[in-house]
Amino acid sequence: MLITLEGIDGSGKTTVWRALKEDVDAVFTREPTDSWYGDAVQRSIETDDADPMAELFLYMADHADHLDRVIRPALDRGECVVSDRYVDSRVAYQSVTLADRLDDPAATIDAMHADWSRSPDLTIYLDVEPRVALERSAAANKFERLEHLEAVATTYEDRIATDPERFVRVDASEPPAAVSDRVREIVRTATE
Repeated sequence: MLITLEGIDGSGKTTVWRALKEDVDAVFTREPTDSWYGDAVQRSIETDDADPMAELFLYMADHADHLDRVIRPALDRGECVVSDRYVDSRVAYQSVTLADRLDDPAATIDAMHADWSRSPDLTIYLDVEPRVALERSAAANKFERLEHLEAVATTYEDRIATDPERFVRVDASEPPAAVSDRVREIVRTATE
């Protein structure tokens, strides 16, 4: 089973991911990865004037390597995989940065993944107001601006509406321990 944690920056994904690692039997991974592809993505995130289309392709290269090197082998071994961010993040964030270049960025990005990526079995969406998320994240990179996070949150909502069976929404405005406990319960139920 492939389980992904999604939400806007500051929603608590990484906090939950770390908490799950303590007592859930799974392969824990994340995107961007710690590979050289992921390093390139991180450099792009830190560059305010990075070309959005080039950035999308960096994310996709990192994802392709991630699938080949980590996710598919673990799933083939019968292991559960929990990923902090996955394709939904790429669609949500890059759709916003590419809105002035593509007629329907989300559909285009989805189509670019359709023939080779693997859809998650379950996606846990950590739902928090963009203003709260921004306060938590302290605006560390170009994606962490209120208007941007609001647009990203809207894109996530569109994705949830399109595939409601895959998504489970968790109120991430609760204290971190309560959010982690709720996600832990969802993961345990899904993997039993």
